[in-house]
Amino acid sequence: MGQDAVQKETGQKKSIGQYLFGIYDRKYKLLLLIPFIVLILAFGQIFYQYYTTGDFFNKDVSLKGGVTITIPYARDFDAQTLDDSLSRAFQQNDISVRLLKGAGVTTGVIVEADIDGNNKQQLNPLIDEVGKSLKIDMDNTNYGIEIIGSSLGASFFRESIVALAVAFFFMGLVVFIYFRTYIPSLAIIIATVSDMAVSLAVVNLFGLEIGTAGIAAFLMLIGYGVDTNILLTVRVLKRKEDTVMQRVMSSLKTGMTMTFVAMLSVIVVLFVSQSDIIKQIMMITLVGLFADILFTWVQNVGLLRLYLERKSKKGAAL
Repeated sequence: MGQDAVQKETGQKKSIGQYLFGIYDRKYKLLLLIPFIVLILAFGQIFYQYYTTGDFFNKDVSLKGGVTITIPYARDFDAQTLDDSLSRAFQQNDISVRLLKGAGVTTGVIVEADIDGNNKQQLNPLIDEVGKSLKIDMDNTNYGIEIIGSSLGASFFRESIVALAVAFFFMGLVVFIYFRTYIPSLAIIIATVSDMAVSLAVVNLFGLEIGTAGIAAFLMLIGYGVDTNILLTVRVLKRKEDTVMQRVMSSLKTGMTMTFVAMLSVIVVLFVSQSDIIKQIMMITLVGLFADILFTWVQNVGLLRLYLERKSKKGAAL
């Protein structure tokens, strides 16, 4: 009786798997609508961000200029409370408060603000307000101030965007040279662009500020997005044994194993790391990994199958 129940349960799971595979196999043209709708929504959010703020994403001090004040502080407190207090006092500025921790213990506070650090009339009130909120005498505290000018921040931003564009250009060039066919190459490039666009839109929705570390995370997404898409494209186009779907499923197993291992590593770093810079990189990477599943295994698979079908029909016509 127990074996029968197990067999029934196993049979049910198998039938569900076969049903989902059938949808994935036969309804791939309909499934193609999902990633393209998501991509349109992502671009909509990015352009709305630009329309309302003047930037495609929220920049931190490293990209737009400002001051970073680092204060030694060994007592636990709510960083959000200090953030709210400073934001009320400086409503015209963007304020960010982070905690410095070592071995789980608070060792300091970092306050970032987009003010002119060389202007004492702007800087001194901020320092006084920080001391008042933390209930410490800033005159007798050994704190540090890092000043990034607006022109320097803008220079960092331009150089970061140029690096991103150059990396993307050479990625596309290598893909075109390797495959020497336009549609599969364009499919890889579109999937990579989609990964980055959706990641940026999600980051904007969470209200995260992106700095130079965030730009580095997007550079990583270019590499990872191309990796999984090339894996898929090589197996589907270069291998001649098995059917197209068998080749897709073979690459799917390998690619999803890579993705899940990468996700696990990123999640562990997110929970273990005390560095906000590393957390920013890992957060963007994690969102990009989720997006890569959709755009590689639904969007790119669908485009490749359409390409092969069209190629097969042309060959049959000749």
